[in-house]
Amino acid sequence: SKLAALFQHPLYNIPIPEVTEKDKLFVVNPMEKFSLRSSGSDEWVSSSKAEALLPTGKTAYDTYPAWLKFHIGINRYELYPRQDPLMPTLLRDLATQRIISSVQKSGGTQLKLIMTFPNYGQALFKPMKQTRNQETPIDFFYFSDFERHNAEIAAFHLDRILDFRRIPPVSGRLVNITKEIRDITTDKKLAKTFFISPAGNVCFYGECSYYCSTEHALCGKPDQLEGSMATLLPDKTLAKRRSWRSPWRRSYHKSKKAEWELNPKYCAQVRETPPYDRGHRLLDLIDMTVLDFLMGNMDRHHYETFEKFGNDTFLLHLDNGRGFGTHSRDELSILAPLQQCCSIKKSTYLRLQLLATQPYRLSDLLREALATDPLDPVLAEPHLRALDRRLGKVLAVVGRCLGR
Repeated sequence: SKLAALFQHPLYNIPIPEVTEKDKLFVVNPMEKFSLRSSGSDEWVSSSKAEALLPTGKTAYDTYPAWLKFHIGINRYELYPRQDPLMPTLLRDLATQRIISSVQKSGGTQLKLIMTFPNYGQALFKPMKQTRNQETPIDFFYFSDFERHNAEIAAFHLDRILDFRRIPPVSGRLVNITKEIRDITTDKKLAKTFFISPAGNVCFYGECSYYCSTEHALCGKPDQLEGSMATLLPDKTLAKRRSWRSPWRRSYHKSKKAEWELNPKYCAQVRETPPYDRGHRLLDLIDMTVLDFLMGNMDRHHYETFEKFGNDTFLLHLDNGRGFGTHSRDELSILAPLQQCCSIKKSTYLRLQLLATQPYRLSDLLREALATDPLDPVLAEPHLRALDRRLGKVLAVVGRCLGR
């Protein structure tokens, strides 16, 4: 396994700083067993008085479902650890746990559902919109592109291979539209949008601002539909997140350009603007730029951080559905922060160099990681090959910066 060898490599074993209580997202009393409120809400509450003693040899932590262990493990430095024994269980739960509720997620331009499991874990379901071999048409604006379920799955594994670990775990899943959405939804607006197509397939389209109409309906075969299931982050009432507008966001206008596209010295003014004027925030943003360029994602207008950790923490790489849309061309403008600032973390640069060598070729590693997903093959081969070509271009930009 090339992947196992990669995670054993010294560059993937650089220790994180010691995690103190204030560096943890949640501080939990390990002696208390957690149980669900009887009111039917999905809050976990301490119930040390109500519960009998735990079976011998078990700690309270052992009783938590995988999603709760994932939430408790989040700290200032990482969303989850490199050698995370929890990951296989968490991904398996996303792919196999019984779905007991499906409702539409509000907001956004495209249809997304929130699925709930019997252990009160929740996942964000993005349905399949286009096949593996379709490329985004060359004349499409980036902001009117489809969100791809397979891009969400591939982005999670790519982010892990790059050792960023800033995307919540995602698994592919085949969902039965009739039994796992239509028959169990309590969402009246969603329920009204189901129909049977002329081909006899079960379809629905939901309510949203962009792609929710009968022309953009999602149809099963006859009721089986592929999608991505992403682990939800802790509720914002429990762990506030702050949304930051990217300084290199695009104009989202058909004819106007953004300031960074017109001003070659744009990075100098970003460096003087908080939070980019100190700490590693700018370098973290450049990490995200590298991830986005490798998967061809032009749609990174915002990113988020956990409010508790202030400015000194990692960025969350959420919403990656517009990646992996094209393999035949590379969008160099995505690399603008790297090109204009000529800065990159040394650890990131060394890992990128490693992933360009034969024993750890990036395309081979991602192919191996995706082979474990229920929807394998997740990406068409040309997308995997494009990764190696794009990695070469990132290294060339850094090489020119070093030369300068």
